[in-house]
Amino acid sequence: MNSIEHGTARPWQPAPAVLVTAVLHAAGLVLLVAHPSLWAWVLGGLAANHGVLAAASLWPRGRLLGPNLVRLPDAAAARAEVSLNFDDGPDPEVTPRVLDLLDRYRARASFFCIGAIAEAHPEIVREIVRRGHSVENHSYHHRHTFALHGLGGLRRQVQGAQSAIARIAGQTPRFFRAPAGFRNPLLDPVVTRCGLQYVSWTRRGFDTVRRDPDAVLRRLTRNLRAGDILLLHDGASARTIGGEPVVLAVLPRLLARLEHEGLRSVSLPAAWDGSGR
Repeated sequence: MNSIEHGTARPWQPAPAVLVTAVLHAAGLVLLVAHPSLWAWVLGGLAANHGVLAAASLWPRGRLLGPNLVRLPDAAAARAEVSLNFDDGPDPEVTPRVLDLLDRYRARASFFCIGAIAEAHPEIVREIVRRGHSVENHSYHHRHTFALHGLGGLRRQVQGAQSAIARIAGQTPRFFRAPAGFRNPLLDPVVTRCGLQYVSWTRRGFDTVRRDPDAVLRRLTRNLRAGDILLLHDGASARTIGGEPVVLAVLPRLLARLEHEGLRSVSLPAAWDGSGR
């Protein structure tokens, strides 16, 4: 996808998996009315369908449940751009140090902030914007049960963060990422209604659970190429054996690798707009 509409609600188009589910349920109802004795077959078919939906909910980079950006557009790749993304912040200890490292390498990034934490540290959110990065939507509470929410719960999480971040940052988020990347079929219409684009990643370092910076760096740089979206965490980062946040041990080396490869990190909006920041 090389162009993105943003800022206002867009018409929602159901994903193929959602359409198939609707058709199967309608067909099952008709079949039950016509042939009640086939209830076991109908129930089995619907159960299998819901099993597929459940598996899709646990596939962060999948597109069965709706559009999902896993790479930058072709034009950004042609400009030798990648995008560093940082989730789960802002963190008063880690985020300012991440910003300093990005400045040192003249890199730009996108920070997917949790709405409630953004409200607790508004000065850091504004500093992210002041330094030329984008602030995006990562839900209001970042609950582990996010993918189990119904339509109302999802709407409160997405819209709550959208309102909080826009108010604090002075810019409206354009992209959304679900906590841990897990979502359900009801999320896509909510995200679309908010004028957001769903994004996951090309690869992530698992820096919230891995304490070895070398292993995290290897995951992020394996088959590294222009157009990649690389995910780290400025919030909830694991700690090295020495007690340092893993992201701070990995980031200088990652930025140096990007520079060596002739790649430049930009924010997600810049990658699609071609603004170069």
